[in-house]
This record gives sequence, structure tokens and C-alpha cells, in this order.
Amino acid sequence: MSELYIGLMSGTSMDGVDVALCEVTAGSCTLIASLDHQFPEKLKAEILLMINGTTTLQQVGEINYRLGVLFADATNALIQQENIASDSVTAIGSHGQTLWHRPKGEHPFSMQLGDANVIAAETGIDVVSDLRGKDIALGGEGAPFAPVFHQSLFQSSSKTVGVLNIGGMANLSVLGDELIGFDTGPGNVLMDLWVLRQKDFGFDRDGQWAKEGKVDKPLLQELLSDAYFKKAAPKSTGRELFNLQWLGKVLRSHRIVSAENVQATLLAFTVQSIAMEVKKYGVEQLLVCGGGVKNCFLMECLAQNLEGVEVSSTDEHGVSSEHMEAMLFAWLAYKRMHREKVELKSVTGARSNGVLGGVYAKD
Repeated sequence: MSELYIGLMSGTSMDGVDVALCEVTAGSCTLIASLDHQFPEKLKAEILLMINGTTTLQQVGEINYRLGVLFADATNALIQQENIASDSVTAIGSHGQTLWHRPKGEHPFSMQLGDANVIAAETGIDVVSDLRGKDIALGGEGAPFAPVFHQSLFQSSSKTVGVLNIGGMANLSVLGDELIGFDTGPGNVLMDLWVLRQKDFGFDRDGQWAKEGKVDKPLLQELLSDAYFKKAAPKSTGRELFNLQWLGKVLRSHRIVSAENVQATLLAFTVQSIAMEVKKYGVEQLLVCGGGVKNCFLMECLAQNLEGVEVSSTDEHGVSSEHMEAMLFAWLAYKRMHREKVELKSVTGARSNGVLGGVYAKD
């Protein structure tokens, strides 16, 4: 029996809220409709200040509420667009906006804001949220979640298949008898931050600015020397590591590199950090999704660095590359509402699989 679910995703880049209406069954998740909802620039700027500087409990609370309103507005816009009744939707799966991800240490946690109570109250639909906490409580990384969804969609191929999501961070799923998945490192985040600082653009459209520059090999090697790339999976990362402060420390010893050459090197950094992992696991076919698919130069460089690997977008295999992550959270909401455990332990390193997320009732 199929049910309707809505998935909400706002990634590290905060370039918009992806909303996906999905028909979900025990063995499938089909995209019915989607919407790209604008992320307010003022709110984005305030969140980046919180991440990169100091903040107060009042600011955290207010941002949590404002994000809840934003996610509710995005959901209601899709409901209005499709002219469906809110009570026809079983639940909303809301990832929330990640501010900090620190799954290892004495007191591990992952913080996503976007008050699910507000979303439920403003939409009249039950909300599944706080999806990472249980996995972390079970000793896992709490990320990435995408691999188990990727396996459900693409596991039938006879080749060794990798599914790569390039968002703010990049994560790779290797589909096989044992599911493997982890964050390879930065996806778009450093390129976006650098072009914003240097040219006041939100992103480098089609990689055009990077294409104007030349890769600085000494800088690239230092970027790739970060300890994160020596860690074995399971592993996950985010803005708490790869940010402007991190980049600034590296650039201090490379002051003669021009701004466009830095951008070209950052794109090469993303490509090579992905490519070395794809090669390590013997991936023969790589399916790519996420915002990075839109960067033509990035995709071209990735294919060049993966000679012998079939590189294509998930769109060519019948699954939206743009809304894959939002679909994931609709699917996870289905899992939670049916109290099904999500088989993530081989990906995250958790000691057992768990039922993920809390349910915030509409009334």
C-alpha cells in the first residue's frame, strides 16, 4: 500500500529548500512533485555568522523558530502548487539545517535547526525530525544517510556501482554485499565560500571562474594533506572542519596564488578527493546527484580523473539528481512512521541499526 510523504532538505550551501512529494511503499520511493523554495539571504547570512563566530542561546532559539517557519512555508507552497489536501500526506521528513556536526569526542552530537513543532502546527501534518541523534547515540557518525537509500534505488546493477552526492560536502555510496558510505570531503562548500568572498556571487555558475584559473599544484597537495583524507571509513564531516578559517590557514603559505587560481585549485581539490576514493573501491559506474551535477566544469574534470569509469547523473537512471536528498527524507519519514530500523551500521559505524527520528504530532 502506498502513502504520500514530503521530504525537506536544506544543505550546507543553503542555496534553497528542496521539497519533494513522494509516493512511498515498502519497496519503492517515487517522486510525484517537487519545489525549490528560496532560502532568504538575510537568514543565510545570520546562520553563517553563527557557524563561523560566536552566538547566544537567544539567537539559536530564534533561528530554530525562523527555520521552522521557512520549512513550513516551503511545504505549504508545494501543497498549494499540487492542489492536494494536507491530510492526504502521512508525514513530513525534515532534515533541518545543520549548524554543527561533531559525532566523535567525549560528548558527540549533530545539531540541525528548524523547529518541527512549528512545521507541524503550520502545515497540519505530522513531522519526523531529529533523524541523526539516534545513530550517534548508538556510537555512529550520524551521517551520511544517503547510502542506504541509494542501495534501495540502484542495487540491481551487475557492476560495482558508486552513487556520489555533491552538495556542500560530497558523500560516496559503494553498493555491494556490504554497503559502504562516507563523506569524501568538501563538495561545493569551499568553492561557494571563496567566490562569495572574492566576487560576491553565491556560487560559480558552471565553474566558469574556476575554468579561467590554473590549478596550483603545491596548494592542491597541501589541501589534500589534511588528516581527514587519511581516515578510514566510516567518517563524516562538515563546515566545522572545512570552512574559510581552515582555507585561510592553508593560504597563508601560498600568498602569491591569484584568486581565480585558488578557485581552480578548490575545484580540483573536490574532484581529486572524490576520485581517489572512487578508485580505491573499484567503482565501475558512478551515478552523480546533488547541486554539483549542475557544475559542467566540475563534472567534466571528474570524468577526466576517472578514466574507465562510467560517470553519469542519476537523472539518466530515472531518479532526480536535484531532489534525491529531499526524497531520502520522505523515505526516512516512512521508515519512522512504520517503526522500521534503518540499516546504517555498516555505513556509520553504529553498534546496531535503530529506528531513527522523533515524531512531532500535528495536533
